[in-house]
Amino acid sequence: MSELARLSFSIEKPLLERLERMVAEGNYGNRSEFIRDMIRDRLVAEAWEKNEEALGTVTLLFDHHSRNLSEKLIELQHDFEGTIMASTHVHLTHHLCAEMIMVRGRAGQIRALTDALHQLKGVLHATLSMSSTGRALA
Repeated sequence: MSELARLSFSIEKPLLERLERMVAEGNYGNRSEFIRDMIRDRLVAEAWEKNEEALGTVTLLFDHHSRNLSEKLIELQHDFEGTIMASTHVHLTHHLCAEMIMVRGRAGQIRALTDALHQLKGVLHATLSMSSTGRALA
């Protein structure tokens, strides 16, 4: 188990009330759990801002009947060889597909891939869920 440190800090009452509401709405057991998650989220954001090594999942929703879209998606993913770790393709309807692509690499490269995928005609929606390995690339 990791070593714990106790902290004490001052906070304005209106801000405390908002904190308490967020803790309750997030179903956290206590403020400490919530604050630890906020810090981790900030660390991931910093890793992305500094273009460090990162992990992500790109989720695409697209009409696979769009002209040449399947080929363009495959070609683009091959252009980012080494960044894409795995992908899963799901048929939602006769025309509608979803694809989840797990990626690892520099944050900027992952964003570039996501942007390029999103810009393809026939892609209806693209989102990027970001995470971090917690270490910078050499």
